[in-house]
Amino acid sequence: MKSIHDTYTLSGGLQIPCLGFGTFNPNGEDNGKLIQSAIDAGYRYFDTASIYGTERALGQAIKVSGLAREKFFIASKVWIDEMGYAETKQAFARTLDRLQTDYLDLYLIHWPRRTEGDTDWKEVDRETWRAMEELYAEGKIKGIGLSNFLPHHLDNILENCKVRPIVNQLEVHPGYSQEAVTAYCKSKNICVQAWSPLGRSNVLQHPILRDMAAKYQKSVAQLCLRFLLQKQIIPLVKASSLERMKENMDIFDFEISAEDISILEYMPQDMWQKEHPDFAIPKAKSNFEQ
Repeated sequence: MKSIHDTYTLSGGLQIPCLGFGTFNPNGEDNGKLIQSAIDAGYRYFDTASIYGTERALGQAIKVSGLAREKFFIASKVWIDEMGYAETKQAFARTLDRLQTDYLDLYLIHWPRRTEGDTDWKEVDRETWRAMEELYAEGKIKGIGLSNFLPHHLDNILENCKVRPIVNQLEVHPGYSQEAVTAYCKSKNICVQAWSPLGRSNVLQHPILRDMAAKYQKSVAQLCLRFLLQKQIIPLVKASSLERMKENMDIFDFEISAEDISILEYMPQDMWQKEHPDFAIPKAKSNFEQ
C-alpha cells in the first residue's frame, strides 16, 4: 500500500480502499463542512451509519464536490432498533434517500445484539442478514458485512448465510488490538476494519507510543494508523481539521519493525471505549426523520 487510494480485493472481488474516513461526530462540528474538507484532502472512502446523523451531510457533500458517485466508496450500517427482515429493507431505503444515491458500496449490521438481555438475537441477526442478502442480489449493495461481531456472533451468520460477510468492524488500536477476534476473522477470509483506530487521549498520550513515534519521527496518530495498515486492518479515522486529515494520510513512507509491532500488539489491553457487543451495548435510538 503506497497511498490511501490503494485497495484490497475482498472475497467476491470488491475493491476497498486501505484507509477510510469515519463520520461519527460526537462533538457537534458542522458535518457538511467537515466532510467537504475530507473530500478536499483526498479521502474517497466514507463510513457512516443511520445512528450517526451524518448520512444526509455526506450525500450533500458528495453532490457539491462535483465528483462522480463512482469515485467514492460509501459504507453505512443498520442500527439496533432497525433490525429484522422488513425493518432492514425500510432502514436501507431511508439510508439511500439521505445519501442521495441508488446503491451502497458496503452495508453492515452495526451491533449483533439490541440489548444486553436480547435472547432472540440469533434469529434477528439471521433475518437482518437475509434482507441484506436480497439487497445484495438486487445490486443495491456491492458488499455486505458486520460490525462489532465476536466469533460466536459471526458463527451464527456463517452457518446460515447464502452470502458470506466480507468485513467486520471492530474497535482496534494499540492497547486494545483484539488479537483473538481479528485472527478469527482473517481465518474466515473476513477483512477487519478498525473504528476508533486512534483510541482516546489515553492512547495518544501513552509513553510507549510517544517514545516509539519519536523514534520513527512520526506522530502517535500516524504510528497507530501504520500499525493497523501493516496488520492489513483498514483504519476508519476521524479528524476535525484539514491539517490532521492530511497528517493521517501521511503513513506510507515508513515501516514499523517486527519487534515494535509485537510491542504494540501486546501492550496492556485496557484502553478500550467500554462498549461490548454482549455486555455494554449503546442504547441510543435512531432518528428516522433525519
